[in-house]
Amino acid sequence: MSDDELDAVFGALADPTRRAILGRLAQGDASVNELTAMFAMSQPAVSRHLKVLERAGLVSRSQQGTMRLSHLEAEPLREATDWLADYRAYWEDSFARLDALLAEAEAPGSRPDPPSTST
Repeated sequence: MSDDELDAVFGALADPTRRAILGRLAQGDASVNELTAMFAMSQPAVSRHLKVLERAGLVSRSQQGTMRLSHLEAEPLREATDWLADYRAYWEDSFARLDALLAEAEAPGSRPDPPSTST
């Protein structure tokens, strides 16, 4: 995934309405009217959110009879998750080092507490 594609995915995910739309589409395809019913906003506003999601590759749209359905495309989410996984490993390693340091400090025979400076 290119940096521009990753930027588009994270930009699309930055909005709570778009995340809610993706959550709904994870349950199955939906029309714009079905998605609009979830929010206190107009159909054109929902359509604008769908266009952002479509440009990010997170949604595809198809015609079924007279309805235009939106469909979740999960691959970009997997790729973004893979990118984030590297940072998760970094934080897990950092926490493991901190746990080891704390265990060493709490172990019997570790350095005594510094003397109190209160008078």
